[in-house]
Amino acid sequence: MTAKEIRQAFLDFFASKGHQIVPSAPIVVKNDPTLMFTNAGMNQFKDLFLGEAPIKYPRVADTQRCLRVSGKHNDLEEVGIDTYHHTMFEMLGNWSFGDYFKKEAIEWSWELLTEVYKLDKERLYVTIFEGDEKEGLAKDQEAYDLWLQFVPKERILTGNKKDNFWEMGETGPCGPCSEIHFDSRSNEERAKVDGATLVNADDPQVIEIWNNVFMEFNRLKDGSLKKLPAQHVDTGMGFERLVRVIQGKTSNYDSDVFTPMIDFISKSAGVAYNADAQPGDQDWGQAVAMRVMADHIRAIAFAIADGQLPSNNKAGYVIRRILRRAIRYAYQYLGFKEPFMNKLVPLLAEQFKGVFDELIAQQDFVQKVILEEENAFLRTLAQGVSRFQVYTTLERGFTVRQEEDSWEMMTYQTRYEKERSQKLIAGKFAFELSDTFGFPIDLTELMAREIGFTVDIKGFEAELEKQKTRSRAATAIDTEDWVVVSEGEEVEFLGYDDWEAKAKILKYRKVKAKGKEQYQLVLDRTPFYAESGGQVGDSGVLIGEGEEVIITDTKKENGLIIHFTDALPQNLEADFIAKINSISRTLTENNHSATHLLHAALKMVLGDHVNQKGSLVNAYQLRFDFSHFSKLTDEEIHQVEAIVNEKIRENIALKEERNVPYQKAIESGVTALFGEKYGDFVRVITFDDHYSKELCGGTHVKATGQIGYFKIVSESAVAAGVRRIEAITAIAAEQFIQEQNQLLASLKELLKNPKDLAKSVEALLEENNKLKKEVEKSVSEKASAMKNALKDKAQEINGIQFIAEIVDLPHADAVKNLAFQLKDVLDNLFLVIGATFDGKPNLTVMLSDNLVKDKGLNASNIVRELAKEIQGGGGGQPFYATAGGKNADGLKSALDKAKAYL
Repeated sequence: MTAKEIRQAFLDFFASKGHQIVPSAPIVVKNDPTLMFTNAGMNQFKDLFLGEAPIKYPRVADTQRCLRVSGKHNDLEEVGIDTYHHTMFEMLGNWSFGDYFKKEAIEWSWELLTEVYKLDKERLYVTIFEGDEKEGLAKDQEAYDLWLQFVPKERILTGNKKDNFWEMGETGPCGPCSEIHFDSRSNEERAKVDGATLVNADDPQVIEIWNNVFMEFNRLKDGSLKKLPAQHVDTGMGFERLVRVIQGKTSNYDSDVFTPMIDFISKSAGVAYNADAQPGDQDWGQAVAMRVMADHIRAIAFAIADGQLPSNNKAGYVIRRILRRAIRYAYQYLGFKEPFMNKLVPLLAEQFKGVFDELIAQQDFVQKVILEEENAFLRTLAQGVSRFQVYTTLERGFTVRQEEDSWEMMTYQTRYEKERSQKLIAGKFAFELSDTFGFPIDLTELMAREIGFTVDIKGFEAELEKQKTRSRAATAIDTEDWVVVSEGEEVEFLGYDDWEAKAKILKYRKVKAKGKEQYQLVLDRTPFYAESGGQVGDSGVLIGEGEEVIITDTKKENGLIIHFTDALPQNLEADFIAKINSISRTLTENNHSATHLLHAALKMVLGDHVNQKGSLVNAYQLRFDFSHFSKLTDEEIHQVEAIVNEKIRENIALKEERNVPYQKAIESGVTALFGEKYGDFVRVITFDDHYSKELCGGTHVKATGQIGYFKIVSESAVAAGVRRIEAITAIAAEQFIQEQNQLLASLKELLKNPKDLAKSVEALLEENNKLKKEVEKSVSEKASAMKNALKDKAQEINGIQFIAEIVDLPHADAVKNLAFQLKDVLDNLFLVIGATFDGKPNLTVMLSDNLVKDKGLNASNIVRELAKEIQGGGGGQPFYATAGGKNADGLKSALDKAKAYL
């Protein structure tokens, strides 16, 4: 039987048993916050299992495309290595929603496998749930007895909760399950080793093919099990595994599900596929690569077809990760240096024609998306190779190759000096290669071994864990799929020369972040500068057909210029005029050019060790982070300002050179900035060949005189060895000076225009400090007097000294000091103090330590309850807590309420 015949036989069999055949749900989940992808056949029926939706058909069967590459069910790293794991796979399933249960499910599964598919009964093993005392679950005796009709007891095995109690995730429908395993080994091997000992033992030839799950419970968030409203059956049979055993193969990849794809890859690469290759064999890597590619294209293509484009977050990131894994294997083992994965799409679409027609209907679109991703990643991968070579060739005394980002690459010599001297690839560097440039750790290890280096795996794993933590935190953005409006892929940036341009919308998408919805537009031509190199993106308007759409920001994503807007144009297909905010752009250019002048001035004043570590340039200010180990003195700041302003007054003309070969630019003495990515051709920005010459993609003034004036407003530390200067220019600098002059004039007027302003202010501060001390002394004396008075008012209730009073003190610290003083002089104290500060009510609860320990009282809980009377809230420690509120009239009732605790 062919794969298509096997699939159809399954559907026909269950149709004959009264099942409604339903289509597969999309592989991308959009209506379930607990899932990114459909990872089991039952996902689309979850509401039915929970009793939250009406049951239309009590018996259902289908073939569902599934994806298991994230969360609990994550098979990604096994794919291609073994013979039976996959990213996307088909799950053949039959379901009963409150209709039949174990008897029919078991009988029909045996009938289909042995009478329709003609599988050898002697090679089949079954498992049932052994029970779990901690969960209060008994052995599944019913399933055991049912299987005894068909299978001898020595081939009925018991399994623990891990293997025989199926759960969707941490929460959701679950229940005991009964697995069916098939032994594909030769008769000779079977005679030597009992197959029963290999079930669920990760033997590649004794594999699970079908799982009958008997849904009886719902796992709640607290971990408890709750009986479902009705009993259900959920079965899942891995289609790829089933085809393999029916066709008598020992690997899923040897069946006709995968052989057409592998044959195409093999022929294209000019490399023979050796299905029998083992780890350590010369052609092992090539065999794994072909399996990875043949498998991964399925997940990638169907995910895109179902509406999930590769991206940098959530589900999009998973798809991108799968694609990049395939590209890495193709690049590393099969020598594919040009895009190839996209060429598999037509073959895949034809293979699933009539089964999942979503792909063939969108074949061109899917292929283009994958091609675009491949181009971008292959460029990144090549950059990673360059970095690895620089890291290691420097150790061997060779000259640094001047590639993209060579300034950053050359810093490897100092950043990893210790590791490199030990011929060790630092874990952080290995992670950078993996995370930024797509290098799998095994590729880094292989390249390292070839030149006598080793890799710090522990360091790599530590960085990987950090990255996972960051990924878990980055879940607040929901990005929808791109909607294509006009044909076209290239985006022309005109912003260096033009501030407005005719444009058409190529595509758009909706983005929701923290409750706010926005749209992102891609134009075919744009003057809008996208945020890059520290310079913020342009804002402006899109004008067309009598309406103006405000562009709030512009950013880049994988090199694509994206325009942000709160609303879409009424006619997306119209011709538009894209026009930037010229005032904002001018002020931003002032600040960007001033940043270049600042960088050069810092080198002159502080030394050549100064290097840019980060920057922010917008219309309001510039922020510049740089390497330096001490705080700048006032004199150094003055010198830097003086140099920059001198260059502004010189009105130096901008010298802009575009498309300069990178090597030529470096040789000319240009400053390449750390953290920037440079191509083979770069843009050089010069203000005086002997002063400032940098590689830069940002926008700049035509001459430095446009900047007007430069003023540093702050200098601070960012991290060890990194300082930050914040400065302003032009209008902002002028306004700052005016405000400072006005402030100075006002201060002089308040102090009656003294001859020596500084001396007068100093005298005033001394007088103020003296008065503050006198006030604090008075408050302290008042609190001490209150302490004695409150102590005398203490009521003894059941052995507890209870005080509840409203006091007149000026601030919370005074009340706190009073409370602690009373705690020191009274045992078994239960104190509640009410007060008002600036008209707002405040409550304080203080308990003796023994009341907390012996009586179980908790000040934090008490104050939260009392705070309801003043329409507020609070908290604190078990022995001391405070609360604030809005209703001062409620203080008395709060104090009265406190007595209830005694």
